[in-house]
Amino acid sequence: MVTAFQKSLSKNDLAENTITSYVWTVNHFLTNYKEINTENLLAYKGFLIEHFKPQTVNLRLQGINKYLEFIKKDRLKLKFVKVQQKNFLENVISDADYKFFKTKLKADGNIEWYFVVWFLTATGARVSELLQIKAEHVHIGHLDMYTKGGKIRRLYIPKKLRSEAIKWLETKSIQSGYIFLNRFGGRITSRGISQQLKHFASKYGLNLNVVYPHSFRHRFAKNFLDRFNDIALLADLMGHESIETTRIYLRRTASEQRAIVDKIVNW
Repeated sequence: MVTAFQKSLSKNDLAENTITSYVWTVNHFLTNYKEINTENLLAYKGFLIEHFKPQTVNLRLQGINKYLEFIKKDRLKLKFVKVQQKNFLENVISDADYKFFKTKLKADGNIEWYFVVWFLTATGARVSELLQIKAEHVHIGHLDMYTKGGKIRRLYIPKKLRSEAIKWLETKSIQSGYIFLNRFGGRITSRGISQQLKHFASKYGLNLNVVYPHSFRHRFAKNFLDRFNDIALLADLMGHESIETTRIYLRRTASEQRAIVDKIVNW
């Protein structure tokens, strides 16, 4: 049953790390509890709370809930634990480092990775969404996707990026299909993107803690609000179910807070 569950997850374009986490959690639960019932599920939730941070607990619970949906036992789904939200954003690449990174990638001829970074930051795409972009989407300037709530979210590809990307695709003779491929012609994986970004970050002397796919999505949100302060529109563009999720981008990053304090506080 778990193998069938894993196959169903693979069809939903989830990141490999997410699938691995969900499957590990389900196997761990089934190894320690012989029956799937409310009592055992709550006991397992208690175990998770004792041993893991809230964000990790919720990731594990998400895996359990996905499995319960798969086996048609939705009524047993567990509630998530409350996560104390910080009053600042941590480990977000600065606009200056983003521009430096992009410039270096292009200058060194790493054009595909130049576009990976540009697409992530100019569209606000999650890495799993980036992997769904096809040449056809670049030409029309957007990609429509279904959100978790069943709504359609449109991922826009800005004019400047679209224009340059079309020229790039022409040089690669890509007229249709996925645009980010590995050397074997298959779609590159989320893990592959993460690892390669770290490799280039190390090569160019950037802080490895701020170079990861989701960091560029954060940068998209920060840059968008700096230039057009409409948080409701940003929530729609990012596919957030609640505008409360988007409000974190109204806050300063930790490094921005530090710079302001260092500049202002002289007493």
